[in-house]
Amino acid sequence: MVKKTNESSAVKNYKKTGIIAVAVIAVAALGLWAVSALNTNSGATVAEALETVSTDAANGADLRIAVIRMDAIQSDAAALKDLRSQKEKYENELRSELEQEQKILEKEKAEIEKSQDVLSREALQRRVVDYQNRVTKLQRDLTERAQSIEMSYQRALNDLQTKHLDPIIEGIIAKKNLSLVIDGRMARTGAGAENLDITNDVVSALDKKISNVKMETPKGF
Repeated sequence: MVKKTNESSAVKNYKKTGIIAVAVIAVAALGLWAVSALNTNSGATVAEALETVSTDAANGADLRIAVIRMDAIQSDAAALKDLRSQKEKYENELRSELEQEQKILEKEKAEIEKSQDVLSREALQRRVVDYQNRVTKLQRDLTERAQSIEMSYQRALNDLQTKHLDPIIEGIIAKKNLSLVIDGRMARTGAGAENLDITNDVVSALDKKISNVKMETPKGF
């Protein structure tokens, strides 16, 4: 990296000789040349590009559509409930440890404040530094363990989806001969739309296939 003092000196010299102006003009000219080159080598027109696209499209009469509410599956499916309870167990354990450590640190902080008039300046400083180091270590450890909980949960969740949930959904799509499945949280349906929502079918089939998933023990537990 060029030092600021050198850069300022160089700029002053360039300004004196007019090199900056020449460089700007040269760069601008190159930019115009690049734009010109892009314009002259743009390839096929839109009409020509669309020649490869067929006129075939889905026919409304042939479409078989369903909606699925993933939020309901996550809250209702037994395996996902079990997985969520495991995560909450680790989080509660971590929260309990945090409360205990906070009490210890608060007590030590109070003792340090009381000893200000008793300890020498050097001894007090050592104790304060030690206290700050303990607080920093606690924050780092708790952050790492919280991240580890989330990572273990996400791995188990992804494994559940890949091995069990996705095959169930694909199987229902095939069995019902569906053309399209959309997220039911965004859908608005009217009266007479029977058999449109397949969420309960997914939950029922998933519960039959698997009811619990073992979450990998997070680091630090």
